[in-house]
Amino acid sequence: MKTKTKTAFICQECGYNSAKWIGRCPECGSWNSLVEEFSGEKKQRSRGFCLDTFSKPEKLADVKLENKLRIQTDIAELDHVLGGGVVIGSVVLIGGAPGIGKSTLLLQVCGALNKKGKRILYISAEESAQQTKLRAERLGNIGDDLYIVCETNLDVIFEHIKKIAPDIIVADSVQVLYLDDISSASGSVSQVRECASRLTILAKNSGIAVFLVGHVTKEGSLAGPRVLEHLVDSVLYFEGESHTNFRILRAVKNRFGPTNEIGIFEMTSFGLKEVLNPSSMFLTERCQEVSGSAVVATMEGTRPLLVEIQALVSPTSFGLPRRRTTGIDFNRAALLVAVLEKRGHYALANQDIFLNVAGGVKIVEPAADLAAIVAVASGFREKPISASDVIFGEVGLGGEIRAVSNPELRIKEAKKMGFKRVILPQSNLKNLSLNNKKNEIELIGVSAVKEALDIIFS
Repeated sequence: MKTKTKTAFICQECGYNSAKWIGRCPECGSWNSLVEEFSGEKKQRSRGFCLDTFSKPEKLADVKLENKLRIQTDIAELDHVLGGGVVIGSVVLIGGAPGIGKSTLLLQVCGALNKKGKRILYISAEESAQQTKLRAERLGNIGDDLYIVCETNLDVIFEHIKKIAPDIIVADSVQVLYLDDISSASGSVSQVRECASRLTILAKNSGIAVFLVGHVTKEGSLAGPRVLEHLVDSVLYFEGESHTNFRILRAVKNRFGPTNEIGIFEMTSFGLKEVLNPSSMFLTERCQEVSGSAVVATMEGTRPLLVEIQALVSPTSFGLPRRRTTGIDFNRAALLVAVLEKRGHYALANQDIFLNVAGGVKIVEPAADLAAIVAVASGFREKPISASDVIFGEVGLGGEIRAVSNPELRIKEAKKMGFKRVILPQSNLKNLSLNNKKNEIELIGVSAVKEALDIIFS
């Protein structure tokens, strides 16, 4: 008896399933993304390596924890983003634009872990072994227990894993891997979902840490189904501009540590180099006697960063004034300009306003509100802000300055970088301990936007 074949049209962007072809996906709205895929009525799903026995329920109180759950890579920025190192049996997905440095970073990780006696299998599904060796020789990361296999068939890869028994697996990339029992092409939703699922099951049952490299779409999100990000334990995005050497590794999901952590690297001819003092890097080329420049103490996860917010305000030559932002949410910036007009009594209706965060950093927390308002006011008045001031605080629609989290860490970072005065919310100043108040830096609490502007420009 022949196996009945079913036909389905699956969106390659979001995984939406339809019985017939549609020009536009009703789920995500993308055009011409539905691809026909065939599947048998019943399939024997292989359980993969280390899954020959079924799992057994046990009491949570009886679960034994290993003494060493993490493996430090000795790459401090990566360990910081991961929450202290690579967790045994975890699956880490790293995404980024082509040529951003994903393979370079993972080869450096392989070299560092190989020196610690870990056996590593590097699955090069997109490059030849010779290409990978040339990069490894440039990085100086060729160890005795670093194995490489150029293979895209996951069933064959599982056989290699069974023979080598590695401690770490790197799959570069997951969009190229495929399984024979799925009829769709590699890179499709079904293939990516199933390959990632089996590698995740492998990691959980064998204790092997798995690194997956993922492609990104033109919008910057990870290609493939959204379930891919749900399957893995950590999702890291590699960001950077093509015209700069700096790269930012950002954690958007981490089951074993804080999210929104960042690690900063510099791309050199010998690989990625850690930037140990990011605040100094972002403020190196700051012009101190120019209007429209304010320094804000922002938090990226658990790390305080000092970055410069720049504002350019000039009379508009068109009927409608322009508003442009880089590194700050446009809607948030429009709200802050409206607050400055209403509560600060600034006439900005006929002014073009351009806001920029220097260094390519994106600020998403509201603690940068007050610094953005002060930068716009400075640009409008053509009056520079004191080079020794650091500003942070959330601004409400009533013009009030609201408290923010972790003021002690922000003040400590400002003190370390040599700043002499911090403008912060009054409620944060009241809650600071006496030890924090009696230090070498002046702390000024403000409760309203107009009060802050009067103090800064007095």
